[in-house]
Amino acid sequence: MSNAEVPRDPQTFVLWREAQDTRVRTRLGGIYYLLAWLLTWLFSANPTELLAWGLVGAGLFALLLALRLLHRLPAQETPQALRTWLDRHWGLVLLTALAWGLVHAWSLNDPAFASSRLIATLSTIAFSTAMAFNFSMRKGRASVALLLLYLPGLVALAMNWREQQAILITLACYLSYLLLALNRSHREYHNTLTLELKLLEQQQRLDLLSRTDSLTQLGNRYQFNNLFPALVASAQRQREPMSLVLLDIDFFKRINDQHGHACGDACLSAFAERMRQVFRRGSDALLRLGGEEFGVLMPNTPLEQACLLAESFRQELTREDFHVQGNSLPLTASLGVGCFDPQRDDSTEAFYKRVDAALYQAKGAGRNCLVRA
Repeated sequence: MSNAEVPRDPQTFVLWREAQDTRVRTRLGGIYYLLAWLLTWLFSANPTELLAWGLVGAGLFALLLALRLLHRLPAQETPQALRTWLDRHWGLVLLTALAWGLVHAWSLNDPAFASSRLIATLSTIAFSTAMAFNFSMRKGRASVALLLLYLPGLVALAMNWREQQAILITLACYLSYLLLALNRSHREYHNTLTLELKLLEQQQRLDLLSRTDSLTQLGNRYQFNNLFPALVASAQRQREPMSLVLLDIDFFKRINDQHGHACGDACLSAFAERMRQVFRRGSDALLRLGGEEFGVLMPNTPLEQACLLAESFRQELTREDFHVQGNSLPLTASLGVGCFDPQRDDSTEAFYKRVDAALYQAKGAGRNCLVRA
């Protein structure tokens, strides 16, 4: 999965990362449970006498392995979908741990496994070690899995205390070590996750800065170049109207020349704020395209509605001067407004040029007016 596909929401990212790690770390684990059972059975005293049980055990662990491999991550990476996936996958992990714990206990109690019970015990140690160090993302569930792997065998050993006390005590001590190691591994995993979240936050901040005009806090030209073609393509696909408003502040150079660039910058910021007051729908994208030129992308908006909003903005500018740095400055704008038309616009660039031409017509007609493309 590329960086572009990584969830940006912190809560979703945490669940996504956990699901990814759980999926990778359980992918190969199932085959070793199957292999451990086959070795325990085939190296028993008489495998043919245990043929039925051998096949049942092989079928059970093969089924659990297949269920792990077939349990794919959800297509929709929502928090609820990821939680559901994790709950079900952990169910498979815990079921496998319980099945192996019972196999271990059986091998310790049944004389038929006298020659292979060491295989079962060593496998239990290996599985529990892997659990403590590789599945620490959920400490509670990993602790339950460790107990399911160990407790049946410890109970079987306790039933034969006199002969098995050394192994019982050794395994119990190792279990306590694994629980401590699991606690430490859990902290390390979540410390790493916290660092990843900080990096993700920093990446989002840098991405926002690269797409935002620092003076007006509107989208910049880079944002426009990425968003405009995508919105036009979406409008074509869904057969919905897509309007574009281009605005150019009239005689802006005079403000810079007469009042200085600081005053000009303050006017640009105030102009952007006035835009936010009029074009305040959540779907509208407000952008500064460069210098004193601005744009508004209006998806699912027909030409008439776009013109009404744009004209309302132009009249608002005319009615109220801008009060910046102790100056009361009249500020007007020329506007070009158009709606994407597949019969006229054979490309996104053609649509933009058509609206841009309307803007220049407005400027040529004396400024402070709106021209439809």
